[in-house]
Amino acid sequence: MIRIKAGVSRRAVREEEPRPLRRVLALGLPTVWGAMAITYKLACPLAQQNGIGARIVTSAVFFAVGTGLMVHVRQALMRELRAVRRVAGAAQSALLRPLPPRIDGLNVAAAQLATDRGAVVGGDLYEVIATEHGVRVVMGDVRGHGIGAISTVAAVLGSFREVVHDEPELGCVLRKLDRALARHLRERARAEHPSAGLEPDHPVAEEFVTVLLLEIRPDGEIRALNCGHPWPYLLSGPRVEHLTCVDPLPPLGPFPLPPELPVLHCGPLLLDETLFLYTDGAEDARNARGRFFPLRDVLAERIREHPLVAPQLLLGTVFTALLRHTAGAPADDVALLALQNDRQRQRPQGARGTARPATSSPQPTTHLQSNGA
Repeated sequence: MIRIKAGVSRRAVREEEPRPLRRVLALGLPTVWGAMAITYKLACPLAQQNGIGARIVTSAVFFAVGTGLMVHVRQALMRELRAVRRVAGAAQSALLRPLPPRIDGLNVAAAQLATDRGAVVGGDLYEVIATEHGVRVVMGDVRGHGIGAISTVAAVLGSFREVVHDEPELGCVLRKLDRALARHLRERARAEHPSAGLEPDHPVAEEFVTVLLLEIRPDGEIRALNCGHPWPYLLSGPRVEHLTCVDPLPPLGPFPLPPELPVLHCGPLLLDETLFLYTDGAEDARNARGRFFPLRDVLAERIREHPLVAPQLLLGTVFTALLRHTAGAPADDVALLALQNDRQRQRPQGARGTARPATSSPQPTTHLQSNGA
């Protein structure tokens, strides 16, 4: 009798019931086929004859048995592969949860392309959460990709989701992420090298994570902290420019954070403007001739055709161009995130400088209306 535990669905129980039968078939069918082949060879009079016809029949029998065994083994391997992919997909969904299309007046789209196709996981991370302090965004890139980076991604994202609501200052959020990463690396070092003691001096010394933190306040003001990550692009009308050109801090992991963490005030995100965040796997992707992927040119061409393109279509355009550039095989994980301001408010007056300084009187941005095909 099978007892249903709390939280376990009936579908899961139904999937558990036939497993013993599948195991018996997995072992029994090859045994039966092998026994039939041996019995035919030893007991069948036709198999004892040396004529050409008898040899053809015997060869056909053994060929059929061998083919059946190969098909059976292939089906068993395919079942195992599907099970592994389901587990990997569940882990990916738990870590990089699907984002809603709209968060606090911002149209949102995000997607990831992992180079480890069998595992369906990568070393990139992102999250967008609406808080009382504004919409807070994290995007990062763990050194390496695939299964080896998944525990570090889980540590950083778990810490961000926990502290993002409680800490009023963006610098405090970054410090909590740094502590969570250091704690995770120490625990990993103890697990991988038990002889190093309880507090290893260099916990996984080569491990690091680039992290970009953004805060989009209710008035549209953008605040940022960057630890070694590429600055996002700002798509404003027909223009594509980096949010800022300030040198970022070192990545988290190898170096301690400085005592002071100056939060950058990057100016407002105006109505219909888009922030395009990405990991370095996008710009570092090369084609067969060794040329880097022209991410900025692709974005500029797209908004030149349709200045008000939806974030989902924008990501689709970039991924299509990226796969075409790399012949469908990028060398590194790629994550993209687009945030478009769709808040219904009065646009501030003034001009926006190309360096994105904070200003109290920015000029309005003119946008051409388009359906964004």
